[in-house]
Amino acid sequence: MMSKKNIVSIIVLVLAVILLVVAYFAGFLGNKNNDYSVVYLTTGEVYVGKLTTFPNLQLKDAYIFQVVKDEKDPNKSNFNLTPIKEALWAPKQLYLNKDQVIFYGPLLETSKIAQTLAAQKK
Repeated sequence: MMSKKNIVSIIVLVLAVILLVVAYFAGFLGNKNNDYSVVYLTTGEVYVGKLTTFPNLQLKDAYIFQVVKDEKDPNKSNFNLTPIKEALWAPKQLYLNKDQVIFYGPLLETSKIAQTLAAQKK
C-alpha cells in the first residue's frame, strides 16, 4: 500500500504535467513572440510564417517566398512574398508533412524577409 506522502507526490506531479500541457496549448510556452520561421520543402517551395511543431507542423500567417526575374534587368532577381491568404486556395494555415520538409528555422530579426514583414505590419 502506498503512503500518503507518495500519493500526494503523484497527484502534484500529474497536476504539474496537466498545467504545462494547458499552458503550452494556450500559448504561454513555446514561441512567445510569434517570430517568423522559414520552411524549405523537397518540392523547392519556400514558405515563411509562424511555425508550430507540436502536435504537428503548422504554419500560420504564412507567405510563399518566390524568386522572380527583374522586369527591367533580366540578369537580376528579386524576391516576392505573397500571403497564402491571397492564393486561390487561401487556407487559414498550412499543415506540413514532416517527410517533405528539408529544413526549417526561425528568421533573424535583421534578415531582409523579417524586415519586410515588419514593415508590412506597420
